[in-house]
Amino acid sequence: QVELVASGGGSVQPGGSLRLSCAASGTILSIYTMTWYRQAPGKQRELVASISTGSQINYADSVKGRFTISRDDANNTMYLQMNSLKPEDAAVYYCVMVVRTRDTLYKDYWGQGTQVTVSS
Repeated sequence: QVELVASGGGSVQPGGSLRLSCAASGTILSIYTMTWYRQAPGKQRELVASISTGSQINYADSVKGRFTISRDDANNTMYLQMNSLKPEDAAVYYCVMVVRTRDTLYKDYWGQGTQVTVSS
């Protein structure tokens, strides 16, 4: 019914940049909060950044000042601009959107994850 596709991951050197995208498709009436999570091997999943419909934004302390989350509601897409990447940013990044469809008021949908590798 609703599908999220994450893209933009890759391998960069420390200090480099990447831009992740997450596009939602399906029978979408509206999208509420959009969130990026990440999970590194052997570690718990952690919230990276979130953005609400009113553009209220939250960041994990570890990424403040380096990452920027944004959304394009006309295209049901969100982005994560990641600058000054560090080796500890390496993880699989997942996008999540709270979506309203004709059948559901609020439901979380997850993207498939995109790998970010940061190494020299």
